[in-house]
Amino acid sequence: MKNTLILLLMSFLISCSSSVSSDKINWKSAGFLPAQTGFERNIGTAGVLYGSLENKYIVVGGGANFPYENGVLGGKRETYSDIYLLEDKNGKLEVVEHTNWINKIGYGASVTTTNGIYYIGGSTEPTSDDDILYITLKDNKLNIEHIGDLPFTLQNAVAVYDNNKLYILAGKQNGVATNKVYSYDLNTKEVKELASIPNEATRTQPVAQLLSGSIYLFSGGDKIAYTDGYKYDILNNTWHKVSDVQLADENEGISLLGAVSIKLNEAEMMVVGGFNKAVYDDAVSNLSTLKDTALADFRAEYFARTPEAFNWNKKVLVYNADFDSWKSYGEVPFAAPCGEGLVYLNGKVYSINGEIKPGVRTNEMYVGTVF
Repeated sequence: MKNTLILLLMSFLISCSSSVSSDKINWKSAGFLPAQTGFERNIGTAGVLYGSLENKYIVVGGGANFPYENGVLGGKRETYSDIYLLEDKNGKLEVVEHTNWINKIGYGASVTTTNGIYYIGGSTEPTSDDDILYITLKDNKLNIEHIGDLPFTLQNAVAVYDNNKLYILAGKQNGVATNKVYSYDLNTKEVKELASIPNEATRTQPVAQLLSGSIYLFSGGDKIAYTDGYKYDILNNTWHKVSDVQLADENEGISLLGAVSIKLNEAEMMVVGGFNKAVYDDAVSNLSTLKDTALADFRAEYFARTPEAFNWNKKVLVYNADFDSWKSYGEVPFAAPCGEGLVYLNGKVYSINGEIKPGVRTNEMYVGTVF
């Protein structure tokens, strides 16, 4: 009887814990991102700047949401200039500094390096949407510099750093979806067009990382969501097909359109989020072909759905370049985010805000301990 009571008590304590474990990650709430300047509260943002500094701090900023009225009802989308320096204090992300950049930023490409964070494009100011920013700490304060410009504006792209060059891949360049790839030399400021990504002429919001000396890029989409994958050989300026985004025990590919990735080690990258391909493809088709009452009815039904109904990818996926294979670290125990800030720091994964269904964001932050 005594042993039974002990087991029941242990079961109760586990069920009441604030943490939820997946197969490889133990997730907990890390708090809420504070309000932007001029607002009483932060309702959550997507398309944020994100990264880490000095192996200690997390940086997140910018992004967009609909603070006045739901965008589905015609509400105005607001983009922000706020940038936060955060530090993990006993599992909670606390603000060390909150500052504002001279421009509002969102949906640019973030790249964390050993010495700082690059942020490319992603401004609502037309004259600044080609900017390359560099974020560091100077005298223990956030230091944001405009260090260069691209020959085109940039949104919804992805970027990778290697050997003092930034590689800018796909997205919307000058407002048009594309598969073009460019390198930007941080020493000479030279911009060079490279071999385009194969298969699709347009590709926005893919994920990419430098693994084992090559650039690996997956998914993205435009009129439909893609599940394909490619490796870019930097030395030879050539692309090669690699595994689609698919788990060995599943029959269908997984869309990572809108997801965010982090580099775990030299051979592996982790991805959180991704629009469901079937739901996304159907919505784009209906929203572009239906007319009048039929269109209005579909929009009303579509945007009224719960986050669960959109079936965004909740699996935490890990790609291994050495084995060209995907595996799952379980599922996130919260609404699957897209366009969130995602940072890997000292064995922990931080998921900050993001969109949880079309037009709706979360202001919550999560920390996952990888084990």
